[in-house]
Amino acid sequence: MVRYGAVAGLLALVSAAQAIQKHPLPISELAKQITSRDPHGGLSTRDLDLEALYPEYNLSTPIDHFHNDSTYEPHSDGTFNLRYWFDAQYYKPGGPVIVLAGGETSGSDRLPFLQKGIVYQLAKATNGLGVILEHRYYGKSIPVPDFSTENLRFLTTDQALADTAYFAQNVKFAGLEDVDLSPEKTPWIAYGGSYAGAFVAFLRVVYPDVYYGAISSSGVPEAIWDYWKYFEAAATYGPPACVETTQKLTHIIDNILIGKADTDYVGKLKAAFGLPNVTYDNDFASTINGGIYGLQSLNWDPTQSSNSFFIYCSNVSSDSVIYPATEARRASVEELIKVGGYEDELDTLANRFLNYIGYVNLTSVSRCSGSQDACFSTHDSDFYARDDVTQSWRLWQYQVCTQWGYLQTGSGVPEDQLPLISRTIDVDYSALICREAFNLTKPADVEYINRLGGFNISYPRLAFIDGEWDPWRAAGVHAIGLPERTSTLSEPYILIDRAVHHWDENGLFPNETTPDLPPAPVADAQKQIATFVQGWVQEFTDAVTKPNEL
Repeated sequence: MVRYGAVAGLLALVSAAQAIQKHPLPISELAKQITSRDPHGGLSTRDLDLEALYPEYNLSTPIDHFHNDSTYEPHSDGTFNLRYWFDAQYYKPGGPVIVLAGGETSGSDRLPFLQKGIVYQLAKATNGLGVILEHRYYGKSIPVPDFSTENLRFLTTDQALADTAYFAQNVKFAGLEDVDLSPEKTPWIAYGGSYAGAFVAFLRVVYPDVYYGAISSSGVPEAIWDYWKYFEAAATYGPPACVETTQKLTHIIDNILIGKADTDYVGKLKAAFGLPNVTYDNDFASTINGGIYGLQSLNWDPTQSSNSFFIYCSNVSSDSVIYPATEARRASVEELIKVGGYEDELDTLANRFLNYIGYVNLTSVSRCSGSQDACFSTHDSDFYARDDVTQSWRLWQYQVCTQWGYLQTGSGVPEDQLPLISRTIDVDYSALICREAFNLTKPADVEYINRLGGFNISYPRLAFIDGEWDPWRAAGVHAIGLPERTSTLSEPYILIDRAVHHWDENGLFPNETTPDLPPAPVADAQKQIATFVQGWVQEFTDAVTKPNEL
């Protein structure tokens, strides 16, 4: 396990990780996703180095691939620049084109996978050409003048899939213009993680004659509106004392927020956490639940990992008071535990509750320099009305609201189970952004996404690689309770032991490896991936050359 001792490093990683995983996000976090008008604004030294190493290219691509579909009315005959990067250092004739789908972020964020991650590894293993392809609307691949709800109508999975097929059929790589890299003559293999993992699985199903194979890493092919099972991995694989304590403390909190809603105890509860000025109860409940979200931030690569989940767990499992300043709140905490229905466990839970308060203060409360509502509220109609092209926070949220869902609730947990986050975090609260930002009042059309197979998606030369501990596992083919599949060369089915979210995509330079890095389960999975992709390439080569031998 990766361990971090420095609080400053922990806080920075917690913030970065939660910005891409937690839903709903407070306005203050959404605002951090606003794109700088400076093309180099906000880029780290590493990002600038990678952009210098890999020049960006563009392919003129239709804005609207589906003129017979009324969904996209009014239709567009225009084009936009679809951005991509490539590395041909290992390419030899007969090698594949390995395309990593950029997914719901700037494609430049995926360049490490081209430099030393899975794209680099596969290109080297197969004499292939590695590509990072940006998703429409993200990064610089913007087809519209603003992000108004009307102009987001072309932000659908179907349109983006069509982009990816169009790219394979039309791109000419600089320096390789005279090489026939068309899908008829060259095997195109797609790779993607998370949303992009589901995306490339659909790509293989919808465009099988263009993409010869696809690898779905931590893919989520089952779109789910109320995704309360996001916390299933934490409940199943988290330290038992942490899970049990979090459930009980959350139950106390709900017994007050819901059961004592019209009493002074709600104010006392907020004050105990140092959050007396958070207006909405569900915003308060959302503010204090960050610790249990931390599991997704764990990565085997120490430069990408946060150990926040285990730090949180060690805090709330400790029977000693970790934050001495919280002792001043002991009487209040003991009263809240009694009112919340756990008087019989007062001796055990009091110190743990104080540690929970201390953790929230360290990671959230103390970091707020303005009003508490400004820091922690999800309610701000004026902010949601912003739709200029810098408001990139609107993009994935629009996809969530229209097609994919994944609202992470406490209310969806069956009544005979104790949730890990408050039941005040319900669908209505989580869908606030859908109503306020896009005037969408109905659930996302997850059935449309799931028509492509959902949990049961299967296709020749379609691989699924998942992490045992991944919070997104419950939306994929390795979901707990689904029938086990047999892993074959044609349809690999690999669950990486003790891994979290698309761990197979990361890589190290040779001088960075150690006996423990990458960990054996990851290294083994990456070897299996290289082996079956080599097999797929050989199958393609055999199929192409056999007619010429007859």
